[in-house]
Amino acid sequence: MLDGIIISIDAMGGDNAPDIVIKGIEYFLSHEGSGRRARFLLHGDAEALAPLLEKAPRTRERSEVYHTESAIAMDDKPSQALRKGKGTSMWNAVASVKGGQAGVVVSAGNTGAFMAMSKLQLRAKKGVQRPALAASWPNLSGDMTVVLDVGANVECDAAQLAEFAVLGEAYYRAIYKKSEPSVGLLNVGTEEGKGNAVVKIANERLSQSQLGLNYLGFVEGHDISKGTVDVVITDGYTGNIALKTAEGTAKLVESFVKEALTRNIWSKFTSALNGWALHKLKKKMDPRRANGAVFLGLNGVAVKSHGGTDRVGFANALNIAMGLAESDFQDVIDARLDALHDEDDNIGFIS
Repeated sequence: MLDGIIISIDAMGGDNAPDIVIKGIEYFLSHEGSGRRARFLLHGDAEALAPLLEKAPRTRERSEVYHTESAIAMDDKPSQALRKGKGTSMWNAVASVKGGQAGVVVSAGNTGAFMAMSKLQLRAKKGVQRPALAASWPNLSGDMTVVLDVGANVECDAAQLAEFAVLGEAYYRAIYKKSEPSVGLLNVGTEEGKGNAVVKIANERLSQSQLGLNYLGFVEGHDISKGTVDVVITDGYTGNIALKTAEGTAKLVESFVKEALTRNIWSKFTSALNGWALHKLKKKMDPRRANGAVFLGLNGVAVKSHGGTDRVGFANALNIAMGLAESDFQDVIDARLDALHDEDDNIGFIS
């Protein structure tokens, strides 16, 4: 029987699974100190996993393989995935958390299917209308900004946005070890009178709250990358667009920089002279640092890795999983949600 922090893995999920999954675990065990405390339940095709584990001794030593006959395709609709259900690597990986065999599940597979299976099996916490998907990306201060929701809920009411503030604040504290992370509500301007009715009501609710949240009010889109606040709250429609816009902008800047540095002999020469500075820039812009979104508000921890990531990116998702599994953020969320809804009852809050 495995001991330590048990992480359940959908070994067949992702564009390049199971190869990248096993390489990602091996990289994590080789480069992250927390890896010494990790053990893995690998759900997937045992025959396909065997030769990969032969080349990954650390992973082989710390893992148990649970054979599954089928996997969820990256283009399966959530309804199709749920019909396949039991017996797939994704379903069984989530089931290990539900059954208490693991503390967290990680998948690089189909996002919609993973979300649906996680919701169905783990269920939403008491007091959570709908779970949210939280993602991180780098900001100018050198830290990370957490944004939620980034796609789980296309439309949200003010009560849900207030719940997201509780979920995001607890998540930031658990992962980035900051005692009082700041929280902002994404809007078209920072003035009190701007925005639609939903964000105005949510802002009023959070401003009046006695929960102890470090709520700073409205923020705008550019504040995400500036790092004006640690946690940015929005609906899934807006958050998903913001996330993909940021990803596209990062790729555009990277291509511009690469073109400028290789345009001619002189630019190649100067880039060689500034090699260390360019290396630091590349590291800061590396999207793999931000890989690993989390479904917040469930009775269990589910971490979603980007489907096309490499071993370094998958290892970062595992690092997030470890941080959450070793924290008390679920208990903090429970306590804060109870207090939030007690306040709602006392002030007659209307979403």
